[in-house]
Amino acid sequence: MSNLTTIKGFLLLGFRDLHGLWFFLSEIFLGIYVVTLLGNILILTVISSDHSLQTPTYFFLSNFSFLEIWCTTSIAPKMLQLPLSGPGAISFAGRVAQFYFSGSMAVVECFLLAGTSYDRYLAVCSPLRYSSLMNIRTCVLFADGSSGGFLTSVVTATMTSQLPFCAAYENDHFFCDLASVLKLACSDPETVEKTTFLMASFVTMVTFLLTVASYIYIMAAVLRIPSSSGKQWAFSTCSSHLTVVTLCYRTPGTMYAIPTATWTSALHKIFSLLYTVVTPMVNPIMYSLREKDVKKAARRLLSHWVYTKKI
Repeated sequence: MSNLTTIKGFLLLGFRDLHGLWFFLSEIFLGIYVVTLLGNILILTVISSDHSLQTPTYFFLSNFSFLEIWCTTSIAPKMLQLPLSGPGAISFAGRVAQFYFSGSMAVVECFLLAGTSYDRYLAVCSPLRYSSLMNIRTCVLFADGSSGGFLTSVVTATMTSQLPFCAAYENDHFFCDLASVLKLACSDPETVEKTTFLMASFVTMVTFLLTVASYIYIMAAVLRIPSSSGKQWAFSTCSSHLTVVTLCYRTPGTMYAIPTATWTSALHKIFSLLYTVVTPMVNPIMYSLREKDVKKAARRLLSHWVYTKKI
């Protein structure tokens, strides 16, 4: 029990094994972070300022962009500080807040993806009833349901904060995710691990199955469309969302598919980096900037801004 003490903070080690290469990579990640912020802020600005985009599809998209900003901002600034200052200290409260927000954002994102897939299902399979079924009330219900992700993470954060931690408080990661923090606990974290696994599995499976079911019906409807132009329209309607769903589920799915015994610290960091830093940058490009309506609205907004500057 001599190594048991009251921990007021943790030390994030980051990618210290990379030495000088980490400075070069940090510049790349800084660029990715800036692009993520600018891309998602642009989407929010365009959707909020253009009345033609006040539709359920872009309602979900604006919420999605807001989540991406919040998720990457809870991790990236502290990570980018590590190459400049060396291993960075993070307070106990900061540690809890970091993995709470990153975890809750992931849960809310799953619900929003399921809601968007239902929106695409109605647009393709029931276009005549779309406006009556996917209305403001339905969007609000989906948004309220997705906010339950903040409550599920409260359970994990509360249980983890009550664990005793050892004096060896070095966290070999670039942010405080749950797995790396539980390794520092002096008591057996099995209860926290099982509770987190059950909640994460339930949320992931329910939302993933809803998404898959929506796309099964969409594919069946597309195959019944006689004209090639109609099939092309249906495909273009869903392709961006399907790409984002693949990106959001592929990395966590790969992480769960790899046996835990084969995990290394470097591999864990790489997958975490892809999910928390790279994916939020790719999502607005794939899901928004490819949409013709968003492009047109962005051009109108830019033209209006240039015009007002000339006056």
